[in-house]
Amino acid sequence: MKIDHDYSWTISELNIDGKKYSYCDLKKLNDERVNFLPFSIRVLLESVIRNCNGIQIKKNDVENIINWRNTQHENVEVLFCPARVVLQDFSSIPALIDFASIRDAVDRLGGDPSKVNPITPADLIIDYPVQAEYFQSSDSLKKNQEMEFERSRELFQFLKWSSKAFQNLRIIPPGSGFVHQVNMEYLAKVVFSNNEMLYPDSLVGADSHSMMINGLGILGWVVGGIEAESVMLGKAVAMTIPKVIGYKISGVLNPYVTSTDIVVAITKHLRQAGVAGKFVEFFGSGVVSLSIADRATIANMCPEYGAQVGFFPTDNVALLYLRQSGHSEEEIKYIEYYLKANNMFRDYNNEEQDPIFTEVLEMDLANIIPTFSGPKRQNDRVEVKELNNDFKRCLNEKIGFKGFGVPLNRHNASASFMYNNNQFTIKHGSIVMSSISSCTNTSCPSVILGAGLLAKNAVKAGLSLKPYIKASINPGSAVVSCYLQESGVEQYLRSLGFDIKAFGVNEKFEPLPKEVSCAIKSGELVTCGLLSGNRNFEARVHPLVSANYLGSPLLVIAYTIAGTIDINFEKEPIGHNNNGEPIYLNQIWPTREEIQETEIKCIIPSLFHQVFLSVNNENNAWNKLKTADSLFFPWDYRSTYIRNVPFFDQLTLEVPIIKSIENASVLLKFGDVVTTDHISPAGMIARNCPAAKYLASYGLSSKQFNSYGSRRGNVEVMARGTFGNIRIFNKIIGKVGPRTKHWPSGDEMDIYEAAERYKRENKDLVVLAGKEYGCGSSRDWAAKGPWMQGIKAVIAESFDPTHKSNLIGMGIAPLEFLEGQSSETLGLTGKENFNIEITEEVKPNSIVNVKLDNGRTFQVKSRFDSDLDILYYRHGGILNYFVRNLCKDFKFSL
Repeated sequence: MKIDHDYSWTISELNIDGKKYSYCDLKKLNDERVNFLPFSIRVLLESVIRNCNGIQIKKNDVENIINWRNTQHENVEVLFCPARVVLQDFSSIPALIDFASIRDAVDRLGGDPSKVNPITPADLIIDYPVQAEYFQSSDSLKKNQEMEFERSRELFQFLKWSSKAFQNLRIIPPGSGFVHQVNMEYLAKVVFSNNEMLYPDSLVGADSHSMMINGLGILGWVVGGIEAESVMLGKAVAMTIPKVIGYKISGVLNPYVTSTDIVVAITKHLRQAGVAGKFVEFFGSGVVSLSIADRATIANMCPEYGAQVGFFPTDNVALLYLRQSGHSEEEIKYIEYYLKANNMFRDYNNEEQDPIFTEVLEMDLANIIPTFSGPKRQNDRVEVKELNNDFKRCLNEKIGFKGFGVPLNRHNASASFMYNNNQFTIKHGSIVMSSISSCTNTSCPSVILGAGLLAKNAVKAGLSLKPYIKASINPGSAVVSCYLQESGVEQYLRSLGFDIKAFGVNEKFEPLPKEVSCAIKSGELVTCGLLSGNRNFEARVHPLVSANYLGSPLLVIAYTIAGTIDINFEKEPIGHNNNGEPIYLNQIWPTREEIQETEIKCIIPSLFHQVFLSVNNENNAWNKLKTADSLFFPWDYRSTYIRNVPFFDQLTLEVPIIKSIENASVLLKFGDVVTTDHISPAGMIARNCPAAKYLASYGLSSKQFNSYGSRRGNVEVMARGTFGNIRIFNKIIGKVGPRTKHWPSGDEMDIYEAAERYKRENKDLVVLAGKEYGCGSSRDWAAKGPWMQGIKAVIAESFDPTHKSNLIGMGIAPLEFLEGQSSETLGLTGKENFNIEITEEVKPNSIVNVKLDNGRTFQVKSRFDSDLDILYYRHGGILNYFVRNLCKDFKFSL
């Protein structure tokens, strides 16, 4: 890599064992301010120096970062060039379909389609969602993977074509593991060596777990799927210089506290402190006692405490992890030498290295106690000893974030059913689904091995699960499966009923045994689903499972054995053995020393080598796939899985001017916390929904509908599934369900069908919403779907930052009610027509006038937070901008 620009004088050389490396040397800036920058900001500084080409990144970007202590308070924007992009198939299939469609559009407009390739390196890990049709059996994993591969053959063929058709794109085949754990274990560089030029590894990812990598000292965060595509096309990420909260960890853990408890405690503290949109950087002597898996788990919880990243600078513990995961000594040497030479290597015991932070928070590990979270929100934390009493209170409380509104005379309700020729009874609090999920905890060996040891002790004590409970383990990668086998606990997990279902499973709307479903309905029961992931809320795992809890894998195992959340482990037995003798939890709970001893013995480098040497060689189903060898993808317009997108159908080379939105109708009116799970299609395709009607028109039966995840490459299916969540609450209707009214007729219908009727009437649409619109996991279809339905603007009290960027990326205007105002305070019913005066004069965060057809007016703030946002909006979205860019070959500029 050659550096030839204004900062080429910062280049220094490192001589390591006779081999010469070059790097941008921050010390050569000879600026005292650099020595006090947070380590995360130093990564940004190195990037802007190395990429300062005067076009995208300019000299004032460098000065703005050096001057961080002042610019962090001034809403100053800089551009950042990450070293790579990480994708998983849920977001990557739409992204690569866009790339294939862009080739077609560029060709149509007279450009060179062969130039349409990722410019920034992209790693794509296929961690496709697997339905748990087989469970509690030894061959569940194999059967589920075979069925999913057959169901998703067209998707995999498209990805296989993409792996050959696009340069600078690496695809990890299915079956290797959960995207961000494979990223940690296999893809992570920490420091890149590109033609002997050393620079920090950094990334953006189109999934909410992208921040997990910060636990290893790699700066990375989530962006919208659409923005990830633009980075792949060579565009820098626009960002406001962040405030950095220093989080000091000290003290020693109670031996009965698990890594999950640490994560929950820190998450709650950070959420209460208010770190939304900021960097959090961890320091203090207590960090040394946290493994890389612990750190990664804390970093992975960023979506829950709202920070952009939770950064742990690289230290000796990180280097040990790299050795353990199979990195060569040559790599580890240049990583260590480079980071130390550039003042980026951390000694957490050395207070003299502590930077100056925006603010400092502290956590004493000795104060952490075991907790669970739920029953509807992951931020509602409950001490384990109070969990059963809290559940009883929730039953009685009115329907809300904590309450279920069950009348007192129904608290003892139950329902009996036959299953496998035996009779069972369930009641309020009975557990029907349980999963040690890939999202967070299976990246942490101490808790997954602890769960295995608990299972071992339980089986030896004569305990078992009730057979109707849908239990599973979803390892983040095959490495987890290996160390479960190596430690000897996998057989006990399987014997207990926790068989490995798949790697990297998406826990959404899995079918329950029909006998259980009928019992829940007939008894009107509030049953429970348990997860050890990082996110759980009402109906996420199944529409009939009302109470959903998050906890450590050990506690998930314990409560699942008990079969109910309504138990006090200090006073009641977890179960009885075959002789009817009571067994208590403290009799089978593994000690921290036992867990650590097993971890040291079993987590060895050979496991990592064994798994990842086979990544490209031993997936026979993937290797046998036949695909076209062509520049353009051969679209099959009879396909119900892969379809060309219509985003560029009307695109011309002329850049349009910004025009006001006129006479727009309100499609939907929401309250607070409408998540991307509410907006974006997800789960199984219901029999009578618009997507089902579309698929039926192709002659498919309901058994062939499959899930939205499997059909995410079909824009017609996804458009029909947008806003299709059965738990969505549209205030225009006043009840739960994916319905709305068409004005002025007043006819009630499915949301998609109403949007289509408006489209036939040439009516643009707007959405009204409350606070935190678009929060949750990044979903590009949460923006693409509304575009397909004809939505031109969303007016909300506040936006999730990533979703806001995605809306702009699709040419949808994000507008914010002024402080203290909302749909309710302004008396907006949803019947009005809106004229929104967005014109060429719009500036970042400028005030926009809104006129209603009844003569009333009010103002909103544009959430175009930068000139770049306005540029993309003017083009009709990021992708339109890049199609024109590729055809006209003009430079990146504002």
